[in-house]
Parts: sequence; structure tokens; C-alpha cells
Amino acid sequence: MKTRTPIDLLPDRTAGTVATWLRGHPEIEVVCRDRAGAYAEGVRTGAPDAIQVADRWHPWLGLAGAVEKTVIRHRADLRPPAETTSSNDGIDNPSSAPPDPTESGLADSRLATRTRERHAAVHELLAQGRTISYISRTLPLDRKTVRRFARAADAQDLLPTTRTGRSLLDEYAPYLRERVAGGCVDAAVLTREITELGYRGSTKTVRRFLQPLRAAHTTPPSRPAAPSVRRVTGWLTRRPDRLTDEDRVGRDALLARSPALATTGRLVRDFAEIMVDRRGQDLNAWIGRARREGSPALRSFAAGLVRDLDAVTAGLTLPHSSGAVEGHVNRIILWNLRCQDHSRLGWLIGTIGSRVAVA
Repeated sequence: MKTRTPIDLLPDRTAGTVATWLRGHPEIEVVCRDRAGAYAEGVRTGAPDAIQVADRWHPWLGLAGAVEKTVIRHRADLRPPAETTSSNDGIDNPSSAPPDPTESGLADSRLATRTRERHAAVHELLAQGRTISYISRTLPLDRKTVRRFARAADAQDLLPTTRTGRSLLDEYAPYLRERVAGGCVDAAVLTREITELGYRGSTKTVRRFLQPLRAAHTTPPSRPAAPSVRRVTGWLTRRPDRLTDEDRVGRDALLARSPALATTGRLVRDFAEIMVDRRGQDLNAWIGRARREGSPALRSFAAGLVRDLDAVTAGLTLPHSSGAVEGHVNRIILWNLRCQDHSRLGWLIGTIGSRVAVA
């Protein structure tokens, strides 16, 4: 009969608790962990000779998030070029459509993008247990600015709204015009679509914005619809052999007309090869390329890897992984929520080797 090795459940996630537990287990040679700073510090203190291995799932999740931000930044490239343009089309006639804010508000758009990236970076470091002072030195930002970003639960709270004469729809106006030009004038449908892109306003606001577009829109032009941000992100981050023929055609056409997304696609492919082939020795070179060629979101992702470089490199080199344990943890949580029967949770605990710890 197969025996099960008990698992110690620590009372909290602090560095001190982790360090104390590791000191009582000097046989530990490898520690698989996530990217939390408290775990890294606890291992350095409690088992300084142990090899720290960052799991492979979290870096890939971070890369996918950076890709999504990059696609949003270049969503104007998503729409396939029109074969013909009618001068009578009210949507393309500047005199019959509301002014496009993408030119006059270019600086505001850049400010919004930078604000979202800084908000994400600050909260990522906070989740790792970093202090305001550490974050201020690392990013670098003024301590007051870091506190303001830390207090904001959502980056949208930091962006200017109608208080400065701007509308919540300014950022999504080009997308809405494109969708109306493609024949979609349903305010509810369009509200759902831009909500996925980050819009936080109401359907009523969208409906008011659409009124002059509907009046100018007579016969929808024959134009292919732009793929969604989510779909394009999937094109760039899924395994190529899992894409349909239609997906591959759409992806190749998009990358041919968008140099920025083509560069993003190459960087994602190269990172995937490093991860799958466990070529951690190539990570430094990849980080250098991402910093030189990548979008702001990819450069921010690369900077995050540098802050935990040794553990991430080990995770992309060694066979150790906390993936199986992460799966067990998720199953335990779901089981606990469903039945609240703590006596049966042992059924879901797997065996962990005595020389490897998982944080």
C-alpha cells in the first residue's frame, strides 16, 4: 500500500515563518516557489545554500499579460485594410463624424498607457511584499507617487475623466467608429466589447456617442471586421500547432502589416522555446532583446525577470517545478469550498520528496 508523506501547512506567508521552517529541515536542497518576495527572502535566510527555482507558470502568465497590453496599445493595426473607400461613406467623412481624439489627445493616450503600466508594476511589487521605499528606488518613482498608485485599486482611478473635460470614451472612440463602420450599431454589444478592453462607463454613455454615427451611417461598407484583442493575444501566445487554419491566416496577415506586433510575436516565440527546451542560459540575451526592441509592457516584464533572475533562470533550466503542487492547491481550495469537510482534504495531498520544498 502506498504511503503518503504529510505536508506542513505554515500559518502565514511571511519571510520569517518560511525561514524558521527551513532551518528545521536542513535536508532541503531545492526550493520551488512563486515570485513572491517574502518567499525569496525567507529561503535566503533559512536555507542560504538551497537552490531557488521560480515556477514556469508565473513568468508565462506575466508575459501573456504584457502581450495583451501591447496588443491594446496597437489595436489600430488589428483592422484589416479596406479594399475600397467610398467618399460618400459618412463614417469616413471627417465632416460628418465626431472628431477623432487620437491626434489631439495623443499625449493623454500616452499618459494613460504609462499610468496603467506603473500601476501594474507597483502592485506587482506590493504583492511580493516590497516596501514603498524599495518600490520608489526600483521603478524609480517619488515615494508620494508610489503611495498614490498603491492606494488606487484600479489604474482607471488615476486617469483623468470628465473632470478635466475628457470623456471615458475618448480612448475607445476609434474602436467604436470602426465597429459602426463594419455594421455594428448595437450599444449594448459595443459596451460589452469595450468593457473587455478596460472601459468602466455605462451603456447610456456609449449610446449617446453612437447617435451621430448612426445618423451618418447609411450602407455598411464591405470591410472585414477586426479581430478582438483577446483573440490576437491568443494568436501570439498559444502553441502554433493549436491554432486553426483561420487563426494562422489572420495572425500572419496581422504580423505582416504591424511591425510592432511582429516583433512581439518573435519575442514570445523565442521565450517559449527557452521555456520548453529549458535553455535558461539564453534568458539574459532574451531580456536584452526585449529591452531594446520590445513594447513598454514587454520592457517592464523583462525588468521584473531581472529582479528575480537567478530563480527564474533556474526555473527555465532545472526539471523541478511546483506545477503539480499548484494543481493540488487549487483542488484543495475547490474541495474546501464545496464540502467544508477538512477531514477529507488529505485525499487530495500528493507526496513531496524530502529534498525538495515547495513554497
